[in-house]
Amino acid sequence: MRIARFSIDGNVAFGAVEGSTAPGAEGELVLDIIKGIPFADFELSGTKVPLNKVRLLPPVLPNKVVAIGRNYAEHAAELGNEVPDAPITFFKPSTSVVGPGDPITYPSFSQDLHHEAELAVVIGRMCREVPKERVKDVILGYTCANDVTARDVQQREKQWARAKGFDSSCPLGPWIETDLDPSDLTIQCTVNGEQRQLGRTSDMVRSIEDLIVHITEAMTLLPGDVILTGTPAGVGPLNVGDEVAVTIEGIGTLTNKVIKRG
Repeated sequence: MRIARFSIDGNVAFGAVEGSTAPGAEGELVLDIIKGIPFADFELSGTKVPLNKVRLLPPVLPNKVVAIGRNYAEHAAELGNEVPDAPITFFKPSTSVVGPGDPITYPSFSQDLHHEAELAVVIGRMCREVPKERVKDVILGYTCANDVTARDVQQREKQWARAKGFDSSCPLGPWIETDLDPSDLTIQCTVNGEQRQLGRTSDMVRSIEDLIVHITEAMTLLPGDVILTGTPAGVGPLNVGDEVAVTIEGIGTLTNKVIKRG
């Protein structure tokens, strides 16, 4: 099931996306409004609205976004880094999250903004100290993410909070796909239609199962929390006016435009 969060006539709701996502078929998509929330038992209402009549929002509003650095060997190498002995974890605040079509605001304190296409895991239930064999039980589904990074700030500051946590640095969307095997999916990123990144989730150094075990050893994850699983090689600069799109096989495309901070 594809679960979207949207607004219509000033109201916010979740809906199941129905129809084909093939190129040129977007106008045929409809949302069957969900009774309740997707983190508990819910029913489809049978009330349907065309997708092109609503505004898609970030598919969740996470309490926290836990991100993983250098989880693809080629990406680590392209920035002159080694693959770490243990996963590098960092946070992106909830205020960094924006949805499909929302602008990425170029931060005034950076001169070198980069895209990082990533598979995002959406947590479906409160969990702590999750054993590897139970990881699938705590996952609601998967969505596209862009771990937008002020690369120059990341390089000169020991902590990555400002470089990766500024407002609009975490686009998510367009929806959550709940029925998906994430082990070998194509991830790509384009800027103004030009391909920049192309990789596969099978190239992750550490699997989603290993990452969730590692994270939940230290902290409780809540329904709606998001884990960013790392980016493949090919990261590069974004400029004001650029349109950046992250596409993940089996999910869809997340598109955002870079604007000047006003």
